[in-house]
Amino acid sequence: MLKVKVDRNLCIGAASCVAVAPNTFELDSEGKAVIKKKDGSTTSDLVNYSDINDTETNILNAAKSCPTNAVIIVEIDEQGKEIRQIWPQT
Repeated sequence: MLKVKVDRNLCIGAASCVAVAPNTFELDSEGKAVIKKKDGSTTSDLVNYSDINDTETNILNAAKSCPTNAVIIVEIDEQGKEIRQIWPQT
């Protein structure tokens, strides 16, 4: 299972993720990217792809577009443990 999060310390508000995946990302009142969930809430914390109204491809392309690598994608196992980081590649 894939999850995505935004590192608010790295985010500079370039909004490239918003341009690439407007169904997934928006800028909050502080000018930082947040993830838009299907239920209408927003967060910077880990969100399951299944809780986002977008495709894996769009989310990954948005992460790759970030100039500071603030959008982080990880693979999680059934127990919720991180298996590996998908993006940025380490």
